[in-house]
Amino acid sequence: MKDVSQAMSAWMRGSGPQGDIVLGSRIRLARNLKGIPFPGAANREQLKHVLQVSESLAPLLEGYGEVRFLKMAEVESLERQILVEQHLISPDHAQNTIAKGVILGKHDEISVMINEEDHLRIQVLHPGLQLEAAWELADEIDDRFEAKLDFAFDQHLGYLTACPTNVGTGLRASVMLHLPGLQLVNQVGQVLGAVSKFGLAVRGLYGEGSEAHGNIYQLSNQATLGLSEEAIIERLNRLTAQILQGERQAREFLMKDKNRLATEDRLYRSYGILTHARTMTTQEALSLLSDVKLGVELGIIPNVDPNVLKQLIVLTRAAHLQRVMGQELPPHERDRLRASLIRDMLK
Repeated sequence: MKDVSQAMSAWMRGSGPQGDIVLGSRIRLARNLKGIPFPGAANREQLKHVLQVSESLAPLLEGYGEVRFLKMAEVESLERQILVEQHLISPDHAQNTIAKGVILGKHDEISVMINEEDHLRIQVLHPGLQLEAAWELADEIDDRFEAKLDFAFDQHLGYLTACPTNVGTGLRASVMLHLPGLQLVNQVGQVLGAVSKFGLAVRGLYGEGSEAHGNIYQLSNQATLGLSEEAIIERLNRLTAQILQGERQAREFLMKDKNRLATEDRLYRSYGILTHARTMTTQEALSLLSDVKLGVELGIIPNVDPNVLKQLIVLTRAAHLQRVMGQELPPHERDRLRASLIRDMLK
C-alpha cells in the first residue's frame, strides 16, 4: 500500500476555524479571454489557443510553491478522477479532455481549470471556514493573470461568463458542511430550505447534480451580479453561522440525558462496523464515517483523530483507493480493500 499522505491535498490534511463542521471553504472566479467565444461555442483551434495562452500563466504561480500544468488529454483516466475526488476539477472537466487543462499550486490549494465552462476558472480551497483568506489569495492570482491577459469585461455588467448566473463578479463562494446532528433530529431539510430562500444554492458532496452522502452539503451563492465580492462573502458567512448554530444546538439535544444512550449506541455501532467490517461500499463508508466523526467531536468516541475521518471521506473513493493500493481494482475488490484501509487508519 502506498503512503496515503501522498494522496491528499493540503486542504484535506489540515483543519481550520469551525473545522468540526466546516470541512472546507472554496472561492472560484470565472474569467474569459476577450474576443474568443466561450468554450461551448469555440472551435477546436480557438480552444487550443486558450490552452496555449494559459500555459504561460503557470510561472505566475511559482511564488506559491510547486506548480504543475497538466493537459487533461495527457492525464490518465484514474488520475483525472482523483482530481475530481479532491475537488480540484469538476466531473465535466474530467470527461471530454480535448484542449482542456489545469494549473495546480500551493500543495493543490490552488486550481485553475482551463476550458471548462469558461476559459479560466480560478479556484482556491482552504480547510475550515476561511472564505476571506481564500478570497484574498484568489483575488491576488486574478490580478496577476489580468496583468497579462485581456479578460472579457463590460462596464455595466462586469465580467462576462458562459452562464448568465456568473456574470458580474464571476465569483462563486462555497463552504462544505458536515451536518449529521441536524440530520439525526430531522431538521436538515428545514434549515437548508430556509437559507436557500436567501439566494444560496445547496448541493451534495461534489456540487451540482450530486447527492449529500455522509451528511455533507455544499452551500454557495447563486447571484454574482449587482453585489461586490465582499458582500457575497459576508452573506455566505452570515448564513453559514446560522447553520452552524443549528447544528451545534442539534448536537446538544442529542447529548441530553434522555437522548444520550440512543446517540451513543448509534455512533458506537457505526464505529464497531468500521473497525471490524471486511467489505464496505462507498456509500456505506461515508454514512458510517459521518457517525464516527460526530462521535469523536461529541467526546463519545476517544483516541480517534477527526482529521483522519475527513481524509477517509476522500481516500475511500474509488479512484483514490486504487491509487493508494497501487493497482486497478474491480468493484468487489475495492469494497474489500476500502474496509481494510479504514480499519488500518482507525487503529
